[in-house]
Amino acid sequence: MAAGLGAGWRAAGHRVLAGGRSGPVSLAEAGRFGDVTLLAVPATAVVEVLAHVPTGGLVIDCTNLVTPDGVGHPYAAAVAARPDLRVVKAFNLCHESAWRLPSRVFGGRPLAVPMRGPPDAVARVAPLAADLGCTPFDAGGPERAALLEATAAFAIGLWFAGLDAQAVLTPPLG
Repeated sequence: MAAGLGAGWRAAGHRVLAGGRSGPVSLAEAGRFGDVTLLAVPATAVVEVLAHVPTGGLVIDCTNLVTPDGVGHPYAAAVAARPDLRVVKAFNLCHESAWRLPSRVFGGRPLAVPMRGPPDAVARVAPLAADLGCTPFDAGGPERAALLEATAAFAIGLWFAGLDAQAVLTPPLG
């Protein structure tokens, strides 16, 4: 997720720095680097990574937690761990390969990117989706983020079953 989204944002003229537990850039350095932090980690690492984001930071959470028992809620964990942060759930409904494509237009329609979080934070993240050629939209406040996570779990289940989500969720016809 981070590689594809980061490359797209670099191509759009944004400064991007990727950090990790190992490698040349630490989580702390990456957390301090910019105005927005993309949380693109295993859902089980959300709380650990958020410890490196400065107070009041803006975070995009694209994580999903799908377990044999159901759906986890990394957004709720993020908000509970760091209530001082502005967290937007976004970019979590597509497979990471979609973010590596040169264009995000499918069937003549730009990819829609639902976002859930505090309205002011969603307004700051929406241009990042537009810079990727996508259509961002505010899909509700933070209390509705679990619905995006459940939608992702449903879509992932379709992919693993060999089904096409677009064939299941067709637009209205006629």
